Amino acid sequence: MSIAEIIETTQCLTFKLEDEVFALDIAKVREVLEFTTVTKVPRTPDFMCGVINLRGGVVPVVNMRLKFGMKDAEKTVNTCIIIVEVTIDGETTVLGALADSVQEVMDLEPDQIEPAPKIGTRLNTDFIKGMGKHDNKFIMILDIDKVFSADELALVQGTGGSRTTLDNEI
Repeated sequence: MSIAEIIETTQCLTFKLEDEVFALDIAKVREVLEFTTVTKVPRTPDFMCGVINLRGGVVPVVNMRLKFGMKDAEKTVNTCIIIVEVTIDGETTVLGALADSVQEVMDLEPDQIEPAPKIGTRLNTDFIKGMGKHDNKFIMILDIDKVFSADELALVQGTGGSRTTLDNEI
């Protein structure tokens, strides 16, 4: 989705990683969970924390700090798992995004959203839908469907995150 396509109010869930605020389209968010025990899965990428049991289904959990090249942090009372639906090539995967804290659900008007910055040609910023402006601060609006590559999602799905797997287990 390009910034030109954002012509109506966008409702987003905001969350923090370090001191940065990110936002996800609320339509992609299923629920927010308190941090719980995550079972590590061997031979997965560093950003893959492991899996959790969500009402009898296996849901992979991704550490968003590590995915974005930040340092890992100690878990706090505010640490949470945002359950999201990611769609690539027509296939939907349910996964958990580990965040430092959830901030709020907010409405961003089209005039509060700037295009994503173009940072040279070698850095891929396709996963940033735009930059929201709120209280004189920028909020990176993520396109969660573009945060992960098809190969990364295939690894995640191998740990039990595909919709068909979840539906069959519930």
